[in-house]
Amino acid sequence: MTRTHWAAITAVVLALLFAGAATVASAGGDTSASRTPTGDSADAGFARDMSVHHQQAVEMSFTVRDRTKDEEVRGLAYDIANTQANQRGMMLGWLDLWELPKVVAGREPMEWMEQGADASSGHGSGHGGHGSGHAGGTAEDGRLMPGMATKDELERLRGLSGRQAEVLYLQLMINHHNGGVAMAQGCVDLCAVGTERDLAQGMVDAQRSEVELMVGLLRKRGAQPLA
Repeated sequence: MTRTHWAAITAVVLALLFAGAATVASAGGDTSASRTPTGDSADAGFARDMSVHHQQAVEMSFTVRDRTKDEEVRGLAYDIANTQANQRGMMLGWLDLWELPKVVAGREPMEWMEQGADASSGHGSGHGGHGSGHAGGTAEDGRLMPGMATKDELERLRGLSGRQAEVLYLQLMINHHNGGVAMAQGCVDLCAVGTERDLAQGMVDAQRSEVELMVGLLRKRGAQPLA
């Protein structure tokens, strides 16, 4: 196992420890059932779905670090891998603290966005259309969730090296971040736990900034984002 993999594992362990303290703090020390999200809440759905979404970003980032010697791309990949491994640990830690399952059989990804739209008066049309677009896209193009790479795209990335690997990684990660931003914004709008909303807003801000950086890196390599 590489030093990078060990660093990511360490980040997850530390994040799990932090998650409990952060969640209790967000509830003002109140651990009553009324302050704990339910299994079908936006809080739980976002934590489950974004954990899966983040895991693929970590895997892609480790892949490109092994396929190129370019320090600029390797540094970006390292930052993304460690940041998203840490955030994933926090979200899984919250699910443990709430005593909720990390996987729910029979539940489609992004359902929490649709349910949140139905439950929010005055916001149903905006969020509902947003969520419906994601659901249709994932069903038609084989992507599990918005922005996620397909199995074929991941296989292509593993088979490339050098500049070609850099370009495909940046293209895939731009799409991945854009999908993640849409999901995180859904939590900002719908989640009830303040600490989780703060984390989601941080994802929105950071990933938008990284998208701008990655577009610039693509241009330096004579390439453009995927359509």
